[in-house]
Amino acid sequence: MKKIILLLAALVVASSLVFAAGGQPSGAASGTSVVRWSYWGAESRLRAVQQAIDVFTEKTGIIVAGEPAPGTNEHFDKFRTQFAGGMAVDIVQAGGDFSNFGLNDQIKTAAGIEDLLLPLDSYVRSGVLDISKVDAAAVQAGTRRGVLYALPVATNMPALIYNKSLLERVGAPIPKVSMTWAEFETWLGQVQARLPQGVYAMTDNGATVSGSVFFGYWCGDNGTPMWDGTRTHLTAAIVQRYFDMWGALRAAGFIPPAAISADYAETNEATSSLIAGKTAVMQTWSNQITGYQNATNDTLELIELPNAAVSNGLWGQMSQMMAINKNSKNPQAAVQFLSYYINDPVVWGFLGTSYGIPVTPAGRAAILANADAQVRKQVDYLDIAGKHASPRNPNMPSDTEWNAGLHLIYQNVAYGRISTAQGAQQVMDLINRLTR
Repeated sequence: MKKIILLLAALVVASSLVFAAGGQPSGAASGTSVVRWSYWGAESRLRAVQQAIDVFTEKTGIIVAGEPAPGTNEHFDKFRTQFAGGMAVDIVQAGGDFSNFGLNDQIKTAAGIEDLLLPLDSYVRSGVLDISKVDAAAVQAGTRRGVLYALPVATNMPALIYNKSLLERVGAPIPKVSMTWAEFETWLGQVQARLPQGVYAMTDNGATVSGSVFFGYWCGDNGTPMWDGTRTHLTAAIVQRYFDMWGALRAAGFIPPAAISADYAETNEATSSLIAGKTAVMQTWSNQITGYQNATNDTLELIELPNAAVSNGLWGQMSQMMAINKNSKNPQAAVQFLSYYINDPVVWGFLGTSYGIPVTPAGRAAILANADAQVRKQVDYLDIAGKHASPRNPNMPSDTEWNAGLHLIYQNVAYGRISTAQGAQQVMDLINRLTR
């Protein structure tokens, strides 16, 4: 973090010099260029990112000033605020979907993608941005209406992480990689019966402060997608079934009471009830096992979400798309860094699989050349889960607002402030408001 602060100081000095000299031509990259990049991640990822930045600066002389945010909501709120004031960063991490910016990325709106982000096709044609070895699916993920606006750096899939060492210590059964809902609930009961008081079989992943992945998965598995790009397939009765499912797990003691769950934001290993020793299994993304494993001496493993092998309800998620601010002061330097970050295998020597599996053959070769057990676990998991996947549905419009709203409603239900029926209707009201 100290290095990041020093780079931010360099940004201030370099910016002053540029303005004092009357600025520099738009798109010109030089040895004194300063590029600001906003992103988020756990401490281990931030350190790896800084190492990759240092190599780029040494090669090009271009300073990349990292501006990490404490979480996804803060990251996007900050970008929107700074963009409105003309002070936004040059490179912005977009997560897995453009709707994280608060946009409906399926159709042009008053504030569409083209109003925030820089089209990249001209940089591809000029050779500044090399996508010749980037997976076609990754290029497609960053393209809207035939225009390339972003590139994801990796791909991963939804997964469950469980603490194998904990299960072995208490004599609980090791789960199968693929289970039906009935098998999963039976397994949770077997685990809970072996755990000491105050430890629970599963994290409450019904809705977290920055994620609705389990809800989205359950909706798809149920045959009622929460959003298909044009409409929702949910009704209040269907959403109530979801709340009732988690309520039953809570009543059975398989997940913590609401007051205990509230102590853990479940955004990364630093805020995880599993790492704190309070739960045995949790939902996250397959690439996150590296950060979680680094935070514990116990052995962690990956399994599929319930019923995935029956419904093929999983999906490949493009991880951490990188885009350029339409009003960037140094667009060419920013694109140069983007091309380096996507293509240069040295980057993946630092990052490993913290983002997921790289979207270029060179990146994949780099991580497999020195693959540790966690990398192998991810590759092995994707080999299985990839067979139980379907095309991904779009995120809910205004995704950040959706996640926050669903989490608030879910908490009110969990605490008993409102009934599951009332919560379900509030969810439908939220969906209708965000999609009209």
